[in-house]
Amino acid sequence: MEKIEHTTVATNGINMHIASIGTGPEILFLHGFPDLWYSWRHQLLSLSSLGYRCIAPDLRGYGDTDAPKNCREYTVFHILGDLVGLIDSLGIDKVFLVGHDWGAMVAWYFCLLRPDRIKALVNMSVVFHPRNPHKSFVQISRDLFGDDYYICRFQEPGEVEEDFAQMDTARIIRKFLTSRNPKAPCIPKEVGFRGLPDNPNLPSWLSEKDINYYAGKFNQTGFTGGLNYYRCLDLNWELTAAWTGLQIKVPVKFIVGDLDITYNMPGAQDYISKGGLKKYVPFLQEVAIMEGVAHFLNQEKPEEVSSHIYDFIKKFN
Repeated sequence: MEKIEHTTVATNGINMHIASIGTGPEILFLHGFPDLWYSWRHQLLSLSSLGYRCIAPDLRGYGDTDAPKNCREYTVFHILGDLVGLIDSLGIDKVFLVGHDWGAMVAWYFCLLRPDRIKALVNMSVVFHPRNPHKSFVQISRDLFGDDYYICRFQEPGEVEEDFAQMDTARIIRKFLTSRNPKAPCIPKEVGFRGLPDNPNLPSWLSEKDINYYAGKFNQTGFTGGLNYYRCLDLNWELTAAWTGLQIKVPVKFIVGDLDITYNMPGAQDYISKGGLKKYVPFLQEVAIMEGVAHFLNQEKPEEVSSHIYDFIKKFN
């Protein structure tokens, strides 16, 4: 870990913290919520040792990267502006892209809007869904699961932050990272996120040091930056109308755990296995379903995930 370099890059009007290591073809790693560059720590070390330059930023609103106050400054266009500016400032033409959770959603948009900057994509947990011209993702989620669904609960500024403030930050991180319930999380207001089950024992892949790293950073920043990504979902839907029906046309590998919430959403498994995803991602070349693995697969099974990434991207060097 001490070999990983930490620098700050000015991009798109903000200062972005990046962790990087290695030389060779560049891999850009995008984290999710509630996460940081740190979620890729294993992959940075593993893939840099195989001859790659590995770059993992704290995305806008997270960790040591700036967090604009205006919640409308977290659209995919803002995030992609940050990332294109980042690779421009580093003198990089094209990258291998790796995403997870919200980072996967950003990665899909990156490939949709700027495929000229991407060699190939390895995406995890979140599949690509084409834009529905009639309903936003938030409305679709509300119709499926009701107002208590976590994405719907995240919409109102300040509400979830108040809920989180009633818990120790380390406890919040533990709840998220150690959850293995594949059901769609619905959290009634009267129960709150504090009502989610606590796991008394950390899994072997997660240490108290890891929890404390996350907690230290989120104690400094709070969770608002990350929650603002969810609060821009409707705005993203409005702004991306011109790209309705467009396909993802870069080489893609998709990885998901069979205990992941996303894999157990209604229709998700058929969409992945029966041609739905391939229809909208025509250059989808590989799909890996990891058995007995939950959402944070890049940390739960670091060696396997690193191998999945390497085995795919080496074909495009």
